[in-house]
Amino acid sequence: MALIDLANPTRFMALAGRILPWLWAATAVVLGLGLYLALFVAPPDYQQGETVKIMFIHVPAAWLSMFGYGLMAASALGTLVWRHPLADVAAKAIAPVGAAFTLIALVTGSLWGKPMWGTWWVWDARLTSVFVLFLMYLGLMALWSAVEDPNRAGRVAAVLILVGSVNIPIIKFSVDWWNTLHQPASVFRMGGSTIDASLLYPLFICAVGATLLFLALALMAMRNEILRRRIRALELVAVASASGAAA
Repeated sequence: MALIDLANPTRFMALAGRILPWLWAATAVVLGLGLYLALFVAPPDYQQGETVKIMFIHVPAAWLSMFGYGLMAASALGTLVWRHPLADVAAKAIAPVGAAFTLIALVTGSLWGKPMWGTWWVWDARLTSVFVLFLMYLGLMALWSAVEDPNRAGRVAAVLILVGSVNIPIIKFSVDWWNTLHQPASVFRMGGSTIDASLLYPLFICAVGATLLFLALALMAMRNEILRRRIRALELVAVASASGAAA
């Protein structure tokens, strides 16, 4: 099926309906395996002990907080440049999922930071930029809720999404550009990962499972948003018909 075919909401709904059961099954298997390896197979760290296992939730959540916004930025381009009918639907559906994973990253980061740094929170570059990302998600969700016309809200949100995308490289490179408490990149870095294989492989599986979960939730949210817009369109037609009959 060509990508242009997915511009038709009916075709997208049918395809998503076929994909979702398999996607949920893959999520359960991969994420279940990853969590089993993380909790029961992966050894404690020689410095951090069992506390290091927060990493298996924190790192995938942090990765998906940026991944979600990247998908929203691509959707914003689809709205403004290519006028793809489902681009705004995708951006609006992804926002609450991305916000949830960003919140998980912030909370697990605080839980991990307390025993490691001696404090729950510091306003350093990495933590602050991730917190700003969380506020951006919430602001965009508020915008979509406040503006009744979804097309107008989508265009305004698309512009704000693209402006806010400058925060993503700031999050990524903040530990390199500034002196922060947060550790530098240890998984994807020049010269290879600094994490031992006994922790790296479970982390990778957890990340894949969490990504599948993210995609499943986003697809479900997109289906729900399409249905909401169809209901709104029917309500507008009914109101217009009633007004015409009254006239």
